[in-house]
Parts: sequence; structure tokens; C-alpha cells
Amino acid sequence: MSQDSHQRAAEFHDIAAHAHRVAATHHEKEDHETGHEYSRQALEHSAKAYESAQEAHRKSEESAVDKK
Repeated sequence: MSQDSHQRAAEFHDIAAHAHRVAATHHEKEDHETGHEYSRQALEHSAKAYESAQEAHRKSEESAVDKK
């Protein structure tokens, strides 16, 4: 179960990174409205990644305690 949590967090990090790259590309092209939308999406995905990473960490700690 813990591995799934870590995988999910990693996927959210990848999605957030992609959204950041797309936002940067649009800003470079002076398409600021689209860039801002992708920046907003990147922030949402980053928040989900953080929450998922925290959950994965918590589950890993619980699993380690249970194995003792």
C-alpha cells in the first residue's frame, strides 16, 4: 500500500512539473492569460503532490512501526 502512495505522489509531482513547463512556455510567448491558467493548475497539482507525499510518509512510518 505504501508503494502506491509514493507512486501517486510522484505522479502528481510530474504533472505539476509539466504544468510549470507549459506555463513558462506560454509566458515566454507573451501569452500571459494561458500562462497564468497553467500556473494555477501547476499550483493545484503541487498542493496535491505535497498532500500525497505527506500521506505516503505517514503510511510508511505506520508500516515501519507495525513491523517492529
